[in-house]
Amino acid sequence: MTLRRKLLEPAWLLHHRPWSDTSRILEFMTRNRGRVTLFAHGARRPKSPLRPVLRPFAPLLVTWSGRGDGGTLTAAEAAGPGPALGPAALLPGYYLNELLLKLLAREDRHEAVYDAYGVALAELATGAEAAALRRFERMLLDELGYGVDLTRDAASGRPLDAAGYYHFRAGRGVLAVRDAQPGPDCHAGRDLLAVARGDYGPPAAQRAARGIYGAAIAHCLEGRGLASREVMLAMRRRGREA
Repeated sequence: MTLRRKLLEPAWLLHHRPWSDTSRILEFMTRNRGRVTLFAHGARRPKSPLRPVLRPFAPLLVTWSGRGDGGTLTAAEAAGPGPALGPAALLPGYYLNELLLKLLAREDRHEAVYDAYGVALAELATGAEAAALRRFERMLLDELGYGVDLTRDAASGRPLDAAGYYHFRAGRGVLAVRDAQPGPDCHAGRDLLAVARGDYGPPAAQRAARGIYGAAIAHCLEGRGLASREVMLAMRRRGREA
């Protein structure tokens, strides 16, 4: 039986790991086939033509043979220069990769996610880390069917009051705070409405977006952690203590 061959598929390399002495197992997000795992025979050899090409955060065109996921990579070439991520942008970039590895099902096509990933990398290259990550998290949650409505109280259905305070409960939404003194895990309505508009400029809106989208993603992960996120949080705490 003839094996299928996929030619020059646009792709991003999300992760790679050794396989045997000379080969690698590669995790790609492709534009038309979703997330696929491919085997690259001989890719670890010093003179392999694949070795200098297979880099994260660089747009690729990949060719493989086999029955979809689990096929054999036969060729790869650069599809452009790609964004120039500085040292500070690498960890956020790996966070995006880890999100896709853990939240996207194999061979589940998401063209919008593919395109948004390229946009997010370009934004990271400019130093706009916070806005880039929040926009991507929001888009990914919406695309996977876990979008968060930050304009209405989940219990009453009423529009948020800009002067009010609200909790966020993953799986439910935002709920009005009834306490006279809102606690530290509460968010002002004006900040939630700013996040809903995509305005991540105000520091309070940034904190609200980071906490809410982080909680929503944790809910989707069902207990599976994100190593890159833990490192970023630890670095942020260390920066505040310094």
